[in-house]
Amino acid sequence: MLATLSSAGQIKNSANSQKQVRKIRPLEDPRWDEFVATHPRASAFHSREWLNSLQKTYGYTPIAYTSTPENAPRLCDAFVFCEVKSWLTGRRLVSLPFSDHCEPLIENADFPAFIDRLRADASSEKWKYIEIRPLEALAADVPCQQVVANYTLHQVDLNRELSAIFHSFHKDSIQRKIKRAEREGLVCESGRSDSLLNTFYRLLALARRRHGVPPQPKAWFVNLIEAFGPALQISVAYKGKMPLAAMMTLRHQNTLIYKYGGSDARFNKYGSMHLLYWESIRRAKESGLTTFDLGRSDIDQRGLIRFKSRWGATQSTLSYFRLTPDSNQQRHCFEPSKQSWKTNSGKALMTRIPLPLMSQIGKLLYRHIG
Repeated sequence: MLATLSSAGQIKNSANSQKQVRKIRPLEDPRWDEFVATHPRASAFHSREWLNSLQKTYGYTPIAYTSTPENAPRLCDAFVFCEVKSWLTGRRLVSLPFSDHCEPLIENADFPAFIDRLRADASSEKWKYIEIRPLEALAADVPCQQVVANYTLHQVDLNRELSAIFHSFHKDSIQRKIKRAEREGLVCESGRSDSLLNTFYRLLALARRRHGVPPQPKAWFVNLIEAFGPALQISVAYKGKMPLAAMMTLRHQNTLIYKYGGSDARFNKYGSMHLLYWESIRRAKESGLTTFDLGRSDIDQRGLIRFKSRWGATQSTLSYFRLTPDSNQQRHCFEPSKQSWKTNSGKALMTRIPLPLMSQIGKLLYRHIG
């Protein structure tokens, strides 16, 4: 029998029992680490390390909702957000800022009570909207299902022999590029040193400028390195002493996530980024991981989507939602997201700005984006 919803954010079943949805502070709750480490749908984006980096870099406040009784020794569910307070873009709740996805770690039957509590808090806290970024599509009977943004997600299955994984790559576009990189004598260095970080950040900034988008503040990456420790790796491909490409990966449970990367486009012919992907896949396989997550892509980035698909990756859709507090109608409960710099004129301007100034723009803007 379906649960019914009370106005107080409680779930009532046929036996008249109640499940109270309450708010907790995940960074202060001693149960959070075990919950994220053991929940089968949790990702690096739920982790204390990621939440702490968001708070330390951008000043966001992590908040989670749970139906777990207050004194229970372990959390049974959680829906995690960050509160973003900005004079430029308004106050809102996002699950989660700068995260490809953040699955609600709750049961579908309980979802209405969480939505009810969120709506009540949105009104009292005067949040402009609440954004949800699930990994999986929400169940058909979950309220407020209007999609406002779509992305693609690519993941490589590592539950195969390494040779089989390699031969699943596109022969011309991927396999040939990896072999070219090896013939050219490119080498990869991995770690978390200041030198690798500086090289990574310069290459990231170059790539961001090509796409007309400012880089994230360098402090963001410093904080990620400090928080994740060995679970984070920076990898740089060199030809001699010349750095050609770099990437940053995060490890959580059985998944390695490609999160950030950049290259010097003058040397793309050498296959440096291809070599970094392949080395990451090989190391993940050797470490017993089962998935290499290539991250999200905008649906209009057809070249990037094609590139990721050629790694033998499965493609799925990420759909984002926004809940507004002042609507009771499902067809009005979400509104589309917009990022002002993603206009043609804004991108064109960004491609002409010097790298140091681009970094300063990113430092000023990103805390307001979320």
